[in-house]
Amino acid sequence: MERAFLNSVLQTPPREMVKENIFTFPISIGSYKRFINEIFYLAESKPSSYVCFANVHMTIEAYEDNDFNSVVKNADIVAPDGQPLSIFLKYLKNINQERVCGMDVFPDLLREAAARGKSVFFYGTTDDVLAKIAAKASREFPALNICGLYSPPFRKLSSDEKAGIINRINESKADLIFVALGCPKQERWMAEHKGKIHGCMLGLGQAFHVYAETAKRSPAWMQRFSLEWAYRLYLEPGRLWKRYFYTNTYFLLLTFKYFIHSRMGSVTARTANKFH
Repeated sequence: MERAFLNSVLQTPPREMVKENIFTFPISIGSYKRFINEIFYLAESKPSSYVCFANVHMTIEAYEDNDFNSVVKNADIVAPDGQPLSIFLKYLKNINQERVCGMDVFPDLLREAAARGKSVFFYGTTDDVLAKIAAKASREFPALNICGLYSPPFRKLSSDEKAGIINRINESKADLIFVALGCPKQERWMAEHKGKIHGCMLGLGQAFHVYAETAKRSPAWMQRFSLEWAYRLYLEPGRLWKRYFYTNTYFLLLTFKYFIHSRMGSVTARTANKFH
């Protein structure tokens, strides 16, 4: 999905975006442009912050895991990355919230960072993917300051290695730190490093691969009909079928349960008002 260039100077937003719960899961509310603006506000005004991009998978992870729920609740921004979340807000909460997808936000943030003179750091995935991202971003945004990139080992890190990574990122003086470790690992990593890493951390996962062109994104019509998950399942059936079968089914059941309870609550409220 293409978006127009975010020209014009974005105005300073309020200090905190309003959030609305989906089940036990807080979603930030605002326009696409407001999210971009708020991310740069965090980078400029807070010494350490992090942003989550929520889809159905993350919603169910947070619903089932109290510790992970706290990780998400403590995020400075939780963007509605998945179209089903926007649909839930529209039809069950009467909030017309557009989707704020990480795969769209990533290149727009790079563009805006180049325009604002902000530096970026890429953390996660593989050396090959990071090299492709850096090469493409340098071609598309020549003024962009890429101050570092690092692919951590695919194993548990020692205390010294963790400290070395923190120092490496902080010494780069990055304003935005893009993180791709997969959900929920990247969100836990950002929460663990809030207050330790200076800058705004953003958990973008699959957006790295799509931007690097090592993975394809679903056609626009599938995105509109909340079928982006089906396209990814088609590409990686062995790895993703269990996750999507479970999380999508559970999300639908919870949505139905919420709908029934909200309708019953409305009927009870009307009945009480009638006899008041």
